[in-house]
Amino acid sequence: MADKILALLRGKTPIPPLVALRGGGGALLGLLFAGLLGRLAVGGETLAHPLLMAPIGASAVLVFAVPASPLAQPRSVIGGNVVSALVGITCAMLIPGALIAAPLAVGLAIGMMMLLGCLHPPGGAVALIAVIGGPAVTEAGYLFALNPVALDSALLVAAGMIWGRVTGHSYPHKVPVVASSHHTSHPAPDARVGFTSGDLDKALARYGELLDVSREDLDALFRQVELQAHQRLHTQIRCGDIMSRDLIQLDPHQSAESALTFLQQHELRAAPVVDAEGRVIGMVRRAELQTNRHRQVVAALDPFVHRVMEATPIAALLPILSSGHTHEAMVVDADRKLIGVITQTDLIAVLYRAHIVEAVTAS
Repeated sequence: MADKILALLRGKTPIPPLVALRGGGGALLGLLFAGLLGRLAVGGETLAHPLLMAPIGASAVLVFAVPASPLAQPRSVIGGNVVSALVGITCAMLIPGALIAAPLAVGLAIGMMMLLGCLHPPGGAVALIAVIGGPAVTEAGYLFALNPVALDSALLVAAGMIWGRVTGHSYPHKVPVVASSHHTSHPAPDARVGFTSGDLDKALARYGELLDVSREDLDALFRQVELQAHQRLHTQIRCGDIMSRDLIQLDPHQSAESALTFLQQHELRAAPVVDAEGRVIGMVRRAELQTNRHRQVVAALDPFVHRVMEATPIAALLPILSSGHTHEAMVVDADRKLIGVITQTDLIAVLYRAHIVEAVTAS
């Protein structure tokens, strides 16, 4: 019963306590930074009254609680608030009576923010305050857009950047781009399959609504969903089911010349190197053996290898063997002794057969 009540209170997608603490703590420090520094910048008589306007509190919610939102980015925070202030001030000057000027200011501010690509929800409140804010706002005129609106917004954005650095999160938000392992502009292997950027653009166009998430974040999220679904579908196939058990392996102390000849005879590009107990200590490849052919295998050894267990689902191999960094995974037992090898070819073959089975079952 208690669990149901807690679930009802927290909603369908509860936010982890640490994330909530980071958002609330960031807003606290960010507003202190913006208010007190703003007061110092304009030469206030005392720091007891920070230079803050009410809508900046709503801006802080976006900057610190949902820093990845397009509505929380610096262009939206500063541009949206300033544009809204200018629109509100203009409406207050040209239209007598707040009954008409206030809603008109909010409506025009929203339209201008959308057209200029700097939509920021607190901007609606800024436009409203510019009309009904009282004598202090009216007397300030267009200077109200500069101080406190632009000043508060810029200082809040600066605080968001600092807080992002401190907490290890990017602000302004940037979607991590997986670079090609070959240092080319071509997409990474896992980005060449499934939906394309064009598919995403067409879907968004048909959706026809403004989403509070960037196109780049949607792309990254959908690819994670694809990967999760693929892992769920293939968790029953284990590495032990597809590995090669008839192993070609090398000794670290044999000559590179003999190892190179051995690989050529078996038409292999690489082979695992094991110690006297049969534990994997690395890999060697033809190119490195060719360079060190007058030395021992250990001179050409690459100690970096991926090790998996027999019971490991093949889904775990997908990010390993599709990254372009390696073409083999070593299957080891509890004592880390080599018992099998899985190559990209092995993985592709079993995925192809699984795809055929799924297609036949569906039909």
